Amino acid sequence: MLPSTPGKVKIERAGAMTRQLHRCFASTGTMFLWALFLVAMTATYLSFHSFVDTSSRYFAASWGGLHWERQIRASASPRRPPGSAEGAGLSVLVTGAAGFVGTHCSLALRKRGDGVVGIDNFNKYYDPSLKKARRALLASHGVFVVEGDINDGRLLTKLFDVVPFTHVLHLAAQAGVRYAMENPASYVHSNIAGLVSLLEACKEADPQPAVVWASSSSVYGLNDAVPFSEAHRTDRPASLYAATKKAGEEITHTYNHIYGLSVTGLRFFTVYGPWGRPDMAYFSFTRNILQGKPITVYRGRDHVDLARDFTYIDDIVRGCLASLDTAGRSTGTGGRKRGPAPYRIFNLGNTAPVTVPTLVSILERYLRVNAKRNVVEMPGNGDVPFTHANISLAREQLGYKPTTSLEMGLKKFVRWYLSYYGYNRGTQAFNNL
Repeated sequence: MLPSTPGKVKIERAGAMTRQLHRCFASTGTMFLWALFLVAMTATYLSFHSFVDTSSRYFAASWGGLHWERQIRASASPRRPPGSAEGAGLSVLVTGAAGFVGTHCSLALRKRGDGVVGIDNFNKYYDPSLKKARRALLASHGVFVVEGDINDGRLLTKLFDVVPFTHVLHLAAQAGVRYAMENPASYVHSNIAGLVSLLEACKEADPQPAVVWASSSSVYGLNDAVPFSEAHRTDRPASLYAATKKAGEEITHTYNHIYGLSVTGLRFFTVYGPWGRPDMAYFSFTRNILQGKPITVYRGRDHVDLARDFTYIDDIVRGCLASLDTAGRSTGTGGRKRGPAPYRIFNLGNTAPVTVPTLVSILERYLRVNAKRNVVEMPGNGDVPFTHANISLAREQLGYKPTTSLEMGLKKFVRWYLSYYGYNRGTQAFNNL
């Protein structure tokens, strides 16, 4: 029962243990190598994914690059002839350039030889295809529009690095009184945060541009003294939209006081005309009348008809350009004020309020279609029953003088609407407009 060589058993047992340990260490080493390999592969994947993601964002961006900068400079270069009556020409950054007022102002600036660069985020508040059509119109006149948001500080800084703009015409905003009840955050984002972002870029620019921006007649809110004057109270807004515009006036005053920015605020009164906003009453009335749909006509308390100081777009454009021409220089450098700078606020209206039923009657006559009216009491949505502009200050300091009656303005609008949307083109009725 005993082995003939007892020592041999111990040696064999030791050898087996050594082989097991060797296999164990070999297996552990292999696992370690596999682990290293997996870690390396994971790191490589993550790096590649980050590179692809960064590259995608870079290539998806609608701005940047040498070609983009050349387009910006070309669009921003004034083209006034030497010795022209207007002077050497302005270089203007127009925010909201693909919007209604922005498009008309950009075209007017370019027509007289000023340099113009636009910026617009093409949001979906109303049909973006109309904004894109406006951008195509601007492009055909040599105006380049950057697709971007005024809350993008990097983009604004880049624009001011590429071009030393002399002026900024700030028209970008979340518009509309009633929509504020559905999406209040959009008004804070655009009308307050966006304004601050733009003013920050302006105060850091060298040279600082003069700023002309669109406030609103809505700031008069519950004021019942008419016609509305710049000296009247504006501390009782009737809507969130009005509150954001009033906040904008206070914010611009702060930047004027601290940083020496030249600021002009323009309180627009119900602007209308070709290429207008589809959410405006005159535009939606036209669409519904042509489609045989009923229109909703709001009425104030005690069956009083609502009235608006309707102002044709060409008159508003003249007021905007006069504001740019008379703005005066900003006095800051690199965010530091060197002296007082101009701060102004003007009403831009027509001074001839017209009731909404009268507006509808004029449209019926030009469209040759009777409207199906649904008359209801105005809901508590922040709208006001009456607007009427006192423009004596703008007349005195800007030479502002509106010349287009509602009859003539709506005639021009209807002709554009029928042409743009393809109604009755070539007919006698269309040609008689």
